[in-house]
Amino acid sequence: MRHDLGAALESFDEAYAQAVLDSLLSMTTLDIVIAEVVLPYLHELGERWERGEVSVAQEHFASAVLRGRLLGLARGWGRGFGPRALLACLPGEQHDLGLIAFGLALRARGWRIAYLGGDMPIESVSGAAHAVDPAFVVLSAVDPESFRRFSAELRALAREHRTCIGGAGAREAEATAIGATLLSGGPVEEANRLTELAA
Repeated sequence: MRHDLGAALESFDEAYAQAVLDSLLSMTTLDIVIAEVVLPYLHELGERWERGEVSVAQEHFASAVLRGRLLGLARGWGRGFGPRALLACLPGEQHDLGLIAFGLALRARGWRIAYLGGDMPIESVSGAAHAVDPAFVVLSAVDPESFRRFSAELRALAREHRTCIGGAGAREAEATAIGATLLSGGPVEEANRLTELAA
């Protein structure tokens, strides 16, 4: 199925890509679709783009289609009575598909999601955290330098709200310096861990 999805996306066939996703979601759980199909495909796509095997247009099209589908599945994820998580990407960070996938995995475990998206100023994240009083603030970036560049602001945030960092750029050293919890596994694994920590 991952091959079918990739073939559809890389030939700019959104209708067939959506049909493949429909079929997957009818046969298995969203957790499995995210962990075993969508994110591995995106990782593989990124590597193939770096090797010049797919074009920028193909990579952008695939990411846009998958992002739209995941956000469609996220409709209403702020409703309910479970703990709330506030999710955002650091300033300058636009790669948010992993964070959206993590939010969906949390939602499947009863969480309410307040999603701020990419390229969020830390001051704005802090203001939102004061407004919604989340159980956790989760911040993502693919570049470790992002966490170092904003370490002072992130430390201030972590003093007031339980904070986690994730994404390819998140490292134990940065988490320790900030006073945050490192989320280094996949979205399903870490959603389980955050649920345990919230309990």
